[in-house]
Amino acid sequence: MHRLKALVWATIFIAVLPMIGCNQAESSASKIASTAKSTDDNVVNFFTWNDFLAPDTIAKFERKTGIKVKMAYFDSNETLESRVLTGHSGFDVVVPTEVYLQRQIQSGVYQVLDKKRLPNLANLDPEIMARLAVNDPDNAHAIVYAWGTAGLGFNPKMVAAAMPSIPIDSWRLVFDPAFAAKLAKCGINLIDEPTYVIRIVLKYLGRNPNTPTAQDLADAQAQLLKIRPYIRNIDSSVYTEALANGDICIAVGFNGDVVQARKRAHEANNGITISYVIPKEGSMIWFDTLAIPKDAPHPENAHALLNYLMDPEVIAAVTNSTGFANANAAATPLVNPSIASDTAVYPTREEQARLFVQGVDSPEQSRAITRLWQKFKSGQ
Repeated sequence: MHRLKALVWATIFIAVLPMIGCNQAESSASKIASTAKSTDDNVVNFFTWNDFLAPDTIAKFERKTGIKVKMAYFDSNETLESRVLTGHSGFDVVVPTEVYLQRQIQSGVYQVLDKKRLPNLANLDPEIMARLAVNDPDNAHAIVYAWGTAGLGFNPKMVAAAMPSIPIDSWRLVFDPAFAAKLAKCGINLIDEPTYVIRIVLKYLGRNPNTPTAQDLADAQAQLLKIRPYIRNIDSSVYTEALANGDICIAVGFNGDVVQARKRAHEANNGITISYVIPKEGSMIWFDTLAIPKDAPHPENAHALLNYLMDPEVIAAVTNSTGFANANAAATPLVNPSIASDTAVYPTREEQARLFVQGVDSPEQSRAITRLWQKFKSGQ
């Protein structure tokens, strides 16, 4: 989830635990790692984002299979990565976001899935799984659990007041200084996610977002510095609340966070309307996946859990509870119509065609992006 992030993922999207939750997650994770070898075979150790399941998902699995699920939670992909790269984590199923998955596959972290044990793979949307194959060739190591997009979350009334008669369909609203200057008074937020934002700027400029040249990155930096005076916040944690409260009028962010802002504004009955759009130039798609570590102590049970989570009724209930889109085509008729028809959650096919998948940065590219982002944030 980048995340949540979105993900979550966060809300759908990327879940972030409070400090005490982090400590509890670390404690439970350590406990699983230390006791996995001594437990019987009738368990599966599941390391995932918080609030990423329906309330009864695990209980129903345990009743159906007789397998006990031991849960542990992480609050960032970095936490998960540190566990699986070290090895002997004790986990059977983990939930990496797509770029981390790719890097970890390259490090030999995950098992090749035994697809004979996963008959419910037939339920997954082949177009979504083909997108994930950019990070996991042949979908050999992982399945898509939840997915989402990056785009513009905005307050239509506030944006229209600042820029009458301007269509809200392009990244230029934020990345063109002529437009950003007009929106500065009502508030612009960029997520503090350099690999995402810089790729989006590159897409806006018509460049390849995954394999930029040095000149492409220099041009992206120049574009960002032009708008820096007009950016109120560079933040990934409070912009959801800021949108919901009307403290900002537009944000470059994740669909899950924007949907959450919309929900909070509705619950507060504050008269604020929040919308979401995938700009016409295109944007990014993210995936949170399910994978089995190579040294998982209970691989058969892990496959049983993956197959269960691809059951249409099961994953539809998860989507109805969390608001995250799933990749299960057979589940769509079972998803709450208000969610299934919400293009902020499930983009149209036309919108999906404009999405690209993030690839892994080379060490040189990663360093260049870090330097670029630091200069942007400082305004230098």
